[in-house]
Amino acid sequence: MSESFDVIVIGAGPGGYVCAIRAAQLGMKVACVEKRATLGGTCLNIGCIPSKALLQSSENYEEAAHHFAEHGIGVGQLTLDLARMQARKGEVVGANVKGVEFLFKKNKVTWLKGAGKITAPGKVEVEGTTYETKNIIIATGSDSAPLKGVEVDETQIVTSTGALELETVPGHLVVIGGGVIGLELSSVWRRLGAEVTVIEFLDRLVPGMDGEIARQFERVLSKQGIKFKLKSKVTGATKGKDGVTLTVEPAAGGTAEEIKADVVLLAIGRRPYVEGLGLDAVGVALDERGRVKVDGHFATNVPGIYAIGDVIAGPMLAHKAEEEGVAVAEILAGQHGHVNYAAIPGVVYTWPEVASVGETEETLKEAGTAYKVGKFPFTANGRARAMGTTDGFVKILADKETDRVLGAHILGPDAGTLIAELVMAIEFGASAEDVARICHAHPSLNEAVKEAALAVDGRALHI
Repeated sequence: MSESFDVIVIGAGPGGYVCAIRAAQLGMKVACVEKRATLGGTCLNIGCIPSKALLQSSENYEEAAHHFAEHGIGVGQLTLDLARMQARKGEVVGANVKGVEFLFKKNKVTWLKGAGKITAPGKVEVEGTTYETKNIIIATGSDSAPLKGVEVDETQIVTSTGALELETVPGHLVVIGGGVIGLELSSVWRRLGAEVTVIEFLDRLVPGMDGEIARQFERVLSKQGIKFKLKSKVTGATKGKDGVTLTVEPAAGGTAEEIKADVVLLAIGRRPYVEGLGLDAVGVALDERGRVKVDGHFATNVPGIYAIGDVIAGPMLAHKAEEEGVAVAEILAGQHGHVNYAAIPGVVYTWPEVASVGETEETLKEAGTAYKVGKFPFTANGRARAMGTTDGFVKILADKETDRVLGAHILGPDAGTLIAELVMAIEFGASAEDVARICHAHPSLNEAVKEAALAVDGRALHI
């Protein structure tokens, strides 16, 4: 008879592996199913971690090529060893996935190697063996969304997976999609010497981002050399020996044009990955977008089956999945696991970075909420000036009556780190005045956050 468990988690990405570890910490007997040869899911293997490794390496190259001289540093003849850069990325990935494997051993989580299929409530089949469990948690993540007429081969027309593995810098990279993934990978290859054109269906970048931030972000990226074709749609792609020819039309309809590219990156979004799980057979309900339907406690309509992360509604973010993984593990242990979706940060790891949390001006206007705005530019921040990274600003939105922080948006250096203070402010219901009255170290980038909070009340000190 095969082994039985208290919990079987299907998928070892950030949501799945964190859920498995937390459940084990709470005294449950836990297994995690993963068909990859390594743990960590898309994020650690072919997503967040390798992309950040290349972003850092390309950023260093950009600094050496264009900015070291400003600091009195001469580097002589600059060379690019892309093979070494890619190898370093692989080393970073390897260290991270080995770390997860170590954590499984430390917490006595059993790794069931292979693809998992739910054959009945409480039964999961892996590589021909059926395991019994009290609870099943679906954490299978997401996959790149396809586009009709654009056939991916991961060589000439690539998803983010192929874009992270290019062996040469493309002469012209065309990116379909002006979202987070498209812009981050645009930055990598533009810095390393590619001409980059981003084609976006909407009239702006990164849907859902605060409009003012998005407009300024586009200006900054344009200044860096990335070209944008907004309000445009790709209707076809023809591959040839000398590259790819894209057919592009105005989003509203009109005369088509052709754009030639050496490599095309398809980055129009992601879709939940539920193939092969056997959800139809056991009756797990999906919504109109193919996501697993869950209630406020992550339970599906089938008793004993739960789902978290990219396969359910909400932003497709690794840290959102992690929080849900912890919450559902604690719920199964009889605790009160909960995720505050109003306090989930989002970050674009270009340079400068963009980070946000909570409401935008657009969502507040739509809801009819009266609010105040405080802004402070990095040009007036001493540390940013010393670093030579003065593009961007901090923007805080607070309730007009109560002064409670409702949203925060940062375009600037290390925005992904700076946003944490404002995530905490929202989590604990702090006011803009609360943030403004906290002593911030000088000289630090964080002072821009304090000043933006002061600006909500019209009393910024350094501008």
